[in-house]
Amino acid sequence: MERVRIPALDREVSRVALGTWSMGGWMWGGADTRAARATIHRALDEGIDIIDTAPVYGFGLSEELVGDVLAERGCRDQVVIATKFGMVFDERHEPWRDCSPASIRREVHASLKRLRTDVIDIYQAHWPDDSTPFEETAAELERLRDEGLVKAVGVCNYSAAQMAAFEGGGHLDTTQFRYNIFERAPEAGVLPYAISRSLATFAYSPLARGLLTGTMTSGHEAHDQARRAEMFHGEAFERHLAAVTRLDEFARREYGRRVIHLAIRWVLDQPGMLVALWGARKPEQLSPVSGVWGFSIDDDARAEIDRIVAEETGAAR
Repeated sequence: MERVRIPALDREVSRVALGTWSMGGWMWGGADTRAARATIHRALDEGIDIIDTAPVYGFGLSEELVGDVLAERGCRDQVVIATKFGMVFDERHEPWRDCSPASIRREVHASLKRLRTDVIDIYQAHWPDDSTPFEETAAELERLRDEGLVKAVGVCNYSAAQMAAFEGGGHLDTTQFRYNIFERAPEAGVLPYAISRSLATFAYSPLARGLLTGTMTSGHEAHDQARRAEMFHGEAFERHLAAVTRLDEFARREYGRRVIHLAIRWVLDQPGMLVALWGARKPEQLSPVSGVWGFSIDDDARAEIDRIVAEETGAAR
């Protein structure tokens, strides 16, 4: 498995991280804790040593599952935990954004308890909170860093301008954003900013919430809340499925791989990209990970992928 260095942690991690949003069940139609635990074990067995989670994933459930498995295996020191703050929720499980210093202080202690650890490796603002100055959020995170409660500081879903404002109050180490063959918005600002600031980059949804796994079929549109985007419904869904079919043919012809491998490899080979989050709810969903290694996407292949996507979906690249 390929590895990459995270400067703020002064350590290397696997270039594929385990994403735990779906195993928490929120927006994914419920949780199966037995399968989730087995999935975390499988990820560790595969050599994945970075796990991304958040309090709102199952309203504490995903963090608890991660903490339990790492404690059971006695391998906390061998695994990087990346969790988040800023999406708080009440007993009715209705989340809202709050990145105020007081809220961050409450959240970090709750996460430490659920994760069964005394330090969080990467602590990330989950979404921008326009009601709190970004500099105040950053300053509180610096205090947590000074206190030894977190090692590295990151943001998720922030624009380049928002990251710049954040850095007015503290040091930013990582940035996470949705990025895949179909969803390319980070290329317009976020990724160039990250490269210019030498930020460690994490792509979530590299498989486009399952669309790029090659397992979705015509006539079976998704109904969970996680797949509300246009590309999962109606004519747009059919067009994207056609693109997936052609991408799969390309992957088999050129590399002896499948579209799921191509999609992850494409993300990892984009300039400035370090880590791709592989979301899974069941152990078998991690079986294709080994197929990501041993090949690369060059400029000609990247151009062909762009052509296929443009022809089938109408999206100009």
